[in-house]
Amino acid sequence: MNLLLAEVAQATQRLADAGVPSPRFDAEELAAHVHGVKRSQLHTVPDADFDARYWEAIARREAREPLQHITGRAFFRYLELAVGPGVFVPRPETESVVGWAIDAVRAMDVVEPLIVDLCTGSGAIALALAQEVPRSRVHAVELSEEALGYARKNVEGSRVVLHHGDAFTALPELDGQVDLVISNPPYIPLTEWEYVAPEARDHDPELALFSGEDGLDTIRGIERTAHRLLRPGGVVVVEHADTQGGQVPWIFNEELGWADAADHPDLNKRPRFATARRATP
Repeated sequence: MNLLLAEVAQATQRLADAGVPSPRFDAEELAAHVHGVKRSQLHTVPDADFDARYWEAIARREAREPLQHITGRAFFRYLELAVGPGVFVPRPETESVVGWAIDAVRAMDVVEPLIVDLCTGSGAIALALAQEVPRSRVHAVELSEEALGYARKNVEGSRVVLHHGDAFTALPELDGQVDLVISNPPYIPLTEWEYVAPEARDHDPELALFSGEDGLDTIRGIERTAHRLLRPGGVVVVEHADTQGGQVPWIFNEELGWADAADHPDLNKRPRFATARRATP
């Protein structure tokens, strides 16, 4: 075992003791980041090249600073994204939300599908859809100036059109034309603050996390925006907490002009996102 791997083993134990959910992965990822190699190449780093800044990075992670803030990057589906303080770090569970949306758009008989991503944050969802749905026209909306800075960097050179604005009033020029509206909005109830993981509670922007007493205020607003933007037969996809599976589909009810409202599980079989179709008049 070389020096770096021995240090990684010690770092793994320190992170585990600090309650970090994936201590071995994080210890290796930080070692790779500091030493400029891939995780699979850690054993090739000569002992003389060990960089003591590794322990600075481990101390930050030990204090529950998000791994992605330390490395400055997050991976989402086939993307590598710039992230940091001021923008929500995309989560693996959102990948299944996007996967469903991609399948839904591909099943539409539309040559150039028009897609809107509300509360885009880093731009992860919008970029994944633009990348994986050829000829799609993707618009992304974000209210936070800080998050918008990361999104601008991430969407540069892509087909995504970025808009600084409020999800509740966004893009009136597209009313009645959109094929798919998708969102990973804030959905944590304010009463749940103390139960949120430190990585999110202390580092993700509050604007991206909390939404009223029951966590559903933003989703209710997105329901109205989606109904305004979508063409008849268009589809809305909204992520939510696994404890809200019984509530969110009811927001998209028939009386408000929706059909086929349903909930869907993530890869861990927990309720993760709701979908509905704008009813045909």
